[in-house]
Parts: sequence; structure tokens; C-alpha cells
Amino acid sequence: MTQGSAVRRGLLASAAAALIVASACSSPGATTASSAPSASGAAFKRGDGGDLKILYWQAPTILNPHQATGTKDNDASRLVVEPLAAFGPDGKPVSNGIAEIPTVQNGGVTADFTSVTWKLTPGLKWSDGTPFTADDIVFTWQYISDPTTASPDLATMETVKSVEAVNATTIKVSYKAPQPNYYQFGVGPNQGILQKAQFKDFIGAKAKDAPGNLKPIGTGPYVVSDFKTGDVVQYAMNPNFRDPNKPYFKTVTFKGGGDATSSARAVFQTGDADYSWNLQVEPAIIHSLADNSTKGTLFTAYGSLVERILVQFADPNAAGDARGEPTTKHPFFSDIKVRRALAMATDRATVAKELYGDGLTGKATCNILAGVGDAESKNTAALDVCKYDPAAANKELDDAGWVKGSDGVRAKGGVKLKVIYQTTVNSVRQKTQEIMKKNWEAVGFSVELKSVNSGVFFTNTDPNGANHFWADLEEYANNSDPDATSYMLGWTSQHIAQKSNNWNDTNYSRYANPAYDTILAQLQKETDAKKRADLFVQANDILIKDVVVIPLIWRTFATSGYSKTLKGVVPNGWDSEMWSIADWNK
Repeated sequence: MTQGSAVRRGLLASAAAALIVASACSSPGATTASSAPSASGAAFKRGDGGDLKILYWQAPTILNPHQATGTKDNDASRLVVEPLAAFGPDGKPVSNGIAEIPTVQNGGVTADFTSVTWKLTPGLKWSDGTPFTADDIVFTWQYISDPTTASPDLATMETVKSVEAVNATTIKVSYKAPQPNYYQFGVGPNQGILQKAQFKDFIGAKAKDAPGNLKPIGTGPYVVSDFKTGDVVQYAMNPNFRDPNKPYFKTVTFKGGGDATSSARAVFQTGDADYSWNLQVEPAIIHSLADNSTKGTLFTAYGSLVERILVQFADPNAAGDARGEPTTKHPFFSDIKVRRALAMATDRATVAKELYGDGLTGKATCNILAGVGDAESKNTAALDVCKYDPAAANKELDDAGWVKGSDGVRAKGGVKLKVIYQTTVNSVRQKTQEIMKKNWEAVGFSVELKSVNSGVFFTNTDPNGANHFWADLEEYANNSDPDATSYMLGWTSQHIAQKSNNWNDTNYSRYANPAYDTILAQLQKETDAKKRADLFVQANDILIKDVVVIPLIWRTFATSGYSKTLKGVVPNGWDSEMWSIADWNK
């Protein structure tokens, strides 16, 4: 696992928010529970609205954010399960029931960045009416930190030394060393707090079997009334939500399925949806639908979302339990010259122009870390692996001894350059695949295209999923928090997805490089903003030069549509699109 007249385009989240240590230390006025207004500024009463219709063409399959691998699942869970604070549009924390966002200035963060103290607003309750306490927060840390829980968020706990309940409403988070990303625990889309009473018997190996995975108890504005996995979630108002005037809508229908184009039509043409997510549709179609719509509005928000192609370093066809395991080696992508040739035969500029409108919904990039100010590399534009150059790709393969046969496919030592290239079922991605196939085959690869339903692709349970990555290449999009440390840990050797962790860790490529690991270890303790930016650039450049990943498009994080009658929707490039749903109204 995660977009004019009638159209607002290009809302760019502040690049200054890319480094938390730089922004939060200088921002004593971070939004608190008491000061956060309704996003629309409008007055409304709880339950005055009818049913809010949300359409995600990728259907949710699980509602526990710490077992989910897709945006569809995280967003569907967010109506119920909340972090202590969200990342707002400027990348700074916004409270979800916290008395005050901790900072260095107010004493909540120690001057040496080794601990953070969070204070809950007294009287907070879970949706079942029981008290929400520090013990639930401590439990959530224990749950994620247990390797046998196989949470995809395990990397975010790597530097956390302890989470302690000082009292029922006070939590102290201690880090193993000075932690510049001191909001790593408890803030943002992957930090939802679980109810200890509901999940205490389902920690570790039993985590996947918890009934709460499908019907969690939470602190959000809604509760799950019915969930047909892979289809639709029905929600009712949380009777114990902390704000007695919210939410406005009495019920929510979170429908999954279909495709991006039909989702766009539902909000712009028919009005069947109040909100349609991730409208990854060709520019001509989205222009036609949105610009002429009397029913819906398109919005975009850039964050750090990058459409990318991952390269497999393990053998996806090894026999038995060895399949895709890091102990195996890919038959030809182990040769860096083959990876380099593939990158040099990749035409991202055409993809950006024809499928993303050259900035309407995305821009060509050769950085895996994009949209993050000084932490974004300026070196990659000059790299040969970032330039579309079929002649150079052919020479790279010729020099490495990969010879074209009569069928046009290169081979060496009896091994042919035959790849399976998988992604989700989506017209933009299928057209991207077609562009890649044409160019890669022109230099001597044989390319088999594979399209997988998103409900299958973004799971750790199916062999056709992104986590297993039992293919040679796979394409999807992902993004970082305002501080990208946890995101970049996704290519370290400590976080390789494999059978032993139920394929639920983040390094799907099974890449291992001690030099890269060292840089990420430095990032986890370096507190100087300039040095951190330099380390991020170094990490990015290693991945690009080593062709571990081929970035294609810096996409708008949100490219969605909503009804012209819907108010309170605030585009946000750094958190779930559902981050402010308690404020939505008509």
C-alpha cells in the first residue's frame, strides 16, 4: 500500500515541512484540540446530514491500520481508528484529542530530542464508552513493536526505546538516541491507536485473526456498523465522539470497486458519489469531466507521492519455500548493467505528458524522494540512468555480453531477459505498461504484462500481491511522512519482506546494501537539519544509481473529486484524505 473555474489544481503542501526538526522546533503555535476550528468554518449540528457516499475504486479489505498494506484500507479505518495527531496540510501536527501538541518550546519535547510527553484531554472515550487512557497507547507501541505481529509499521518503532504511562492521561515516549523525527510515534496515517481491551489477546502471531481487524473500536467520528470485505463499509456516528457537535453526517457508505473513470463520472456527472478518491485518469478525460461539471469539483494536493517501478533482487521463481526469499538471487537483475539498461530504456517524459498532463496530476521525476525541499536530490538529472537513451541501453547490454537472438530477446549463459511486469488494474497504469513494454523490448527484453486487482495487489496474503512480489518488476505509488526516515527505511536489509514476517515488512525488492543501511542508521540519530537533508539526498542517490527502483512520476498525493454541496474538505498532501472527515458537512 496510497489526488480553474470549476477545478482547483496544484495545491502544494509546504516544502518547509519536509524536515520536522526544522519546522516543529520553530512552531510553538501548533494547532491544539481547543484551537482547531471546523475546516469549513461553518456551524452545523451533529447528525443533521443523511448518508455521506464515499467511493474508492479500490475496495477495503481490512480496517486495522497496523495490518493494512494499502491506502484504501488505511483510509477506511481512519473514520474509526485515529493517531494522537494528524499531519496537517503544512506538514505540522493537528490534535486528535491531545491537550497540546508537544514542542521544545512548551517543554513537551526535551531539548536533546530523546523524549516526548503527550497529554490527553481528560474524559476521552472509546466508541464503546470505556475510557481512552495512556495504557491503550502503550499497548499500541507493544503491538507494533512485536516482530511476530508482522505489522508493516514495524520500522517506525525501530528507534523507540519505550512508551510509558506516566498516569492515565500522560504518555512519555523515549527514543534510544536523539531523535530528530520525534513525531515518529503517534502522528500521521500509520500511527492509529488501538484499544488494548479489543486487541490484547491478538498480539504477535494471532494478530491476523483478530475480529477487531474487521470491526475496530476507535476514537474517530464513526463506528463500523457493517463491513463486507472487498466491497463496502457502513458506518454510524460514534456516540462517544469527543466533539458533541460532530460529525454532521448520520451515516457513511464507503463503497469500493469499479475503476477510476467510473468513480470520476460518479462525482462529476451523475452525482452518485459525494467523494471519489484517486482519480488516476488520463488528462483529456479528467479535463472533460471536471471542467464541465455542475455537480463536482476536482482537487489536487502534492506531497511526496511517487509512482515507481521496483526491481526484484531475489529469485521470484525459486522452488518451494525459497521463492522470492532474500537468500536467493535474481537470474539477471543481479547484474547491475541489466538494471542500468532497463532504466535507460525508460521513457518517463512520455508517460508524464500523455498520462499525467505534464503537471495536472503528476510530473516526471527520477527521485524516489520528491516534494521534500532540500532533502530532494538535485543530482539525479545528470545521471545516465535517469535519461531516456535507447542507444546507451543497447550498448550497456552489448558490453555486458547480453546478445540478441533471432527473436530479438537478449540472452547470456542460457538465461534470457524475460520479465514479468505487474501492477494494479487501472487504465493509466496499463497504458504506462504499454509504453514501457515497447521501449524495453526495443533494446532486447521480453516483457509479459500482468494486471492484478487492487484488492489483491495491496495485501500481504496473496501470492499476486505487491508484498510477495513474485514477479521481476512491479509498479505502484507510495509516499513518505513530512520526515522521510521511516519511508527510506523501506530499502534497508533489516526490513526485507519475506515468509518469516508474513511478507508484511516494507523492502519488497529484497535489496541489501551495507552502505545504504549505514546512511539510514545515521539519519535515525542526526539532529542537524542540513546534515539530515544531505543524508536523504545520499540515500536517494544510492537507490537511483543502483537501479533498485525506477521512479516515474511525482504524483499529486490527492487527485480526488467531491460534490459541490460538500463543505469542509481540506486537501492534504501528508496524511489520509479522511483526516478531517469529522468536519465535512453540507
